[in-house]
Amino acid sequence: MRIGPYTLPNNLAVAPMAGVTDRPFRQLCRRLGAGYAVSEMVASNPALRATAKSLRRIDHAGESAPVAVQIAGADPATMADAARYNVDRGAQIVDINMGCPAKKVCNVAAGSALLSDEPRVAAILAAVVAAVDVPVTLKIRTGPAPDRRNAVRIARIAEDSGIAMLAVHGRTRACGFVGAVEYATLAQVKRAVAIPVIANGDIDTPRRAKQVLDATGADGLMIGRAAQGRPWVFREIAQFLATGTVAPPPEVAEIRTLVIAHLHDHYAFHGPDVGVRTARKHLGWYAEGLEGGEAFRRAVNACETTAAQLAEVERWFDDLARRGDRLREERVVEGSASARRTAHSPAPSRIAEAIAA
Repeated sequence: MRIGPYTLPNNLAVAPMAGVTDRPFRQLCRRLGAGYAVSEMVASNPALRATAKSLRRIDHAGESAPVAVQIAGADPATMADAARYNVDRGAQIVDINMGCPAKKVCNVAAGSALLSDEPRVAAILAAVVAAVDVPVTLKIRTGPAPDRRNAVRIARIAEDSGIAMLAVHGRTRACGFVGAVEYATLAQVKRAVAIPVIANGDIDTPRRAKQVLDATGADGLMIGRAAQGRPWVFREIAQFLATGTVAPPPEVAEIRTLVIAHLHDHYAFHGPDVGVRTARKHLGWYAEGLEGGEAFRRAVNACETTAAQLAEVERWFDDLARRGDRLREERVVEGSASARRTAHSPAPSRIAEAIAA
């Protein structure tokens, strides 16, 4: 798949997720089979650029090309300036956020709130595309609400504005992350435009990935929550798409090495004090569904130093290794990301039926 001048190694992308897809996590996903990764959302407001959080989000040192930065805002001129600012600091692709349903984003008329104002959408896209000499992409939802789906119209506006690629989360703003994904709408969007379209939403297994590609005709897949604690999902999907075979669960020894390396990168990037706190969510996701995971999560959340956190990780993996050579999912944890995906997602066998209907 291509985005402007960039040929990606495959058609699997890491979705931008605030507080999750920092540089260490993006790099980890790329090493584990993702062909493309987009940064956490960066606010277009210039008053926020000097904060520690904003400065970390535009730190791309050592990141594999193409470096893609997502910007968010509601004013065309400010968004154009934000695009130039990020390109000057290493962005090779600028992605525009019109998909985030979070209240704090939508309350300032940004994110998916923009889908209710198609003239403003057109103005923002035109301003950003004109402002920079790099590809500009767009992430949207299927519309403001189920009775106001306008993804096809937005897609045509995007294509006419010079957008190089479109990612569509298959729910409306009003739906948030609840309810079945509208794969039929994604198929309509793909048929309506000639630019690459990436499908997003509840793609959490290799078989579902293949089903969604077949049913929607999308050029690629964007994976978010399924990669939390399971970044190797990208290589599993890539293997299934290429060969039709399902990879066995990863070896405990490999994941031990992977998690510890991720922690060291995370601490180095965020600093030890912030790093030990923000690593807790990643460690909790790694532990979801594994035997002893809940006790491990409580233990690492109580750690106040990186050394203590690493020691707990080593102890937990020693325990997992005694149980077997490979990770074994014992159950789906109620309230976990996996459980939420399972509860709100149609079975893969029903996706094609929904499209046909």
